[in-house]
Amino acid sequence: MLAGRRAHTVTVLFILTCVLVYVTLLEETPQDTTYNTKRGIVASILVFLCFGVTQAKDGPFTRPHPAYWRFWLCVSVVYELFLIFVLFQTVRDGRQFMKYIDPKLGVALPERDYGGNCLIYDPGNTTDPWHNIWDKMDGFVPAHFLGWYIKTLVIRDWWMCMIISVMFEFLEYSLEHQLPNFSECWWDHWIMDVLVCNGLGIYAGMKTLGWLSMKPYQWQGLWNIPTYKGKIKRMAFQFTPYSWVKFEWKPASNLRRWLAVLGIIFMFLLAELNTFYLKFVLWMPPEHYLVLLRLVFFVNVGGVAMREIYDFMDDPKFYRKLGQQAWLVAAITVTEFLIVVKYDPRTIMLPIPFFVTQCWFLGIVLILSWTLWRFFIR
Repeated sequence: MLAGRRAHTVTVLFILTCVLVYVTLLEETPQDTTYNTKRGIVASILVFLCFGVTQAKDGPFTRPHPAYWRFWLCVSVVYELFLIFVLFQTVRDGRQFMKYIDPKLGVALPERDYGGNCLIYDPGNTTDPWHNIWDKMDGFVPAHFLGWYIKTLVIRDWWMCMIISVMFEFLEYSLEHQLPNFSECWWDHWIMDVLVCNGLGIYAGMKTLGWLSMKPYQWQGLWNIPTYKGKIKRMAFQFTPYSWVKFEWKPASNLRRWLAVLGIIFMFLLAELNTFYLKFVLWMPPEHYLVLLRLVFFVNVGGVAMREIYDFMDDPKFYRKLGQQAWLVAAITVTEFLIVVKYDPRTIMLPIPFFVTQCWFLGIVLILSWTLWRFFIR
């Protein structure tokens, strides 16, 4: 096993050296400063990824291959460095910098308002009285379902998923005065989002978790399997977990776990809000590939981070420090929020309606009161 890994590191180093020798001796350097700058930055990132994939410390996941998760760990480092760079720019320079990534960016975009006419059946529209429902059926509907299916696989707890789902709808109600994108009809909030898209995604995720928890994990080498059908099945199972750990969060068991679960819910909600606020302050349309790449990134790093957090909570004597991927995800989420605060403080500081403030104040008081009763008075 060690020899195989050593061979891979030497192979990667050899290929990397050959590429650099080719660029240095055989390729003619273009006389384009902008192109060369972009190519140099991309090459620097690729060299760092090559180093990380072969040399970084392994995380808790080993399937489909440890190098896959090392790759995403290194992508996390690159993304955090990119966010730090954007954070240190002026607002104008930061937005115009996005043009270097895609010339179509750097232009202010109108926000789409999903509110307005909230009649489910509009008799005034004789052509299509159901037009309000069809207008809401955009690409975000399957994205909601798939997103909550994956989040359920990451969190592995029905109650936490439902709490985060409902809480985010309350956040949309609370912040629709800041982002028009949050303004939705009541049935869009609670029927299409919570019950249909999120609810079905959570249900499908819990069914998948049930199958994974009952699946036997007895691995056999591919070449030791006699039948072709068995070999194909073994290759498909390479993309399933090597073993299974059931998450039992038990938030009411002690104060430490209760605060940790509250912190997880808070960071999840903050990361969700960052999705909308980042595209608002950096002028990125919702369908832009950078928005999609960010979601793909969080899909791949979220599971590892959550497993590291659970291990850190469940056995603090063995896991004495927070895992590397969890540390990076927390740093990325906070840095994204700081970019939002710096780039558009006026929107962030718009006064929250008084009745919304009262609701949140009441909720915080109830949580603090229950915490004091459960862990100190009782």
